[in-house]
Amino acid sequence: MAFKDTAGGKALIKNLWSDNPVFRQVLGICSTLAVTNLLKNTLLMCGGLVFTAGLSSLTISLLRNYIPKQVRMMVQVLIIAAYVIIVNIFIRARFPDIHKTIGPYVGLIITNCIIMGRAEAFASKNPAWPSLLDGIGAGLGYSLILVFIAIVREALGFGTLMGFALPFRDIWWYQWTIMVMPPGAFFMLALVAWFGNAYVLKKEGGAK
Repeated sequence: MAFKDTAGGKALIKNLWSDNPVFRQVLGICSTLAVTNLLKNTLLMCGGLVFTAGLSSLTISLLRNYIPKQVRMMVQVLIIAAYVIIVNIFIRARFPDIHKTIGPYVGLIITNCIIMGRAEAFASKNPAWPSLLDGIGAGLGYSLILVFIAIVREALGFGTLMGFALPFRDIWWYQWTIMVMPPGAFFMLALVAWFGNAYVLKKEGGAK
C-alpha cells in the first residue's frame, strides 16, 4: 500500500493543502499576523509549532484510553503546555534576541486552535502513528503559508531574506513599509486565502 493511501499519509497530505489550517480552516491567525515580518522569526515559530503539534498528538493518542472524558481537555492542554515549555526554553537559550520578539507568541502555542483541534478531532480517536503524522501535517500546512508570507513581507519591506540583503536592494528596490506593519500581514493573508481556496475549489469542481 502506498504511503498516501494509509491513514497517516492521508492525514498528513490533507492538512498540507486541501484542509490547510490557515487558508481553509482560518486557524492560528494570531501568530500568522504577528511573526511573519521576518523569515527567521517565522521559521523558529513554525518549527516550534510542528514539534508541539506532532508530539502532542502522539502523546494524546497513546494516552487516549486512559484519560477520563470529563477532564480530557484539561489533560490535553497540560500535555501541549509541556512541549511548549521545551520549545520556549530552547528558543530563549539559543536565540535570545529573537525570543524577545516572538516569546509571547510562543507561549500562545498552548492555546493554538490548530493543535487543540487536531488533538480533539483526531489524536483522541486514532492510533499513535496516524496521530503523529496528522499533527506534523497540520504544523507543516501552517508553516508553508507562514513561510511564504514571511518571504514576501521581508523581501518587500526590508529588501532582505534571513537578514541578508537581496541583490536588487541597492539597484531599484523601494521599501514597502506597509509590508512590515500589521496591514501588510492582513493583505498577504487575504491574498493567500483567496488564491488557495480558489485553487482547491476549482480542483474539487474539476474532480466532480
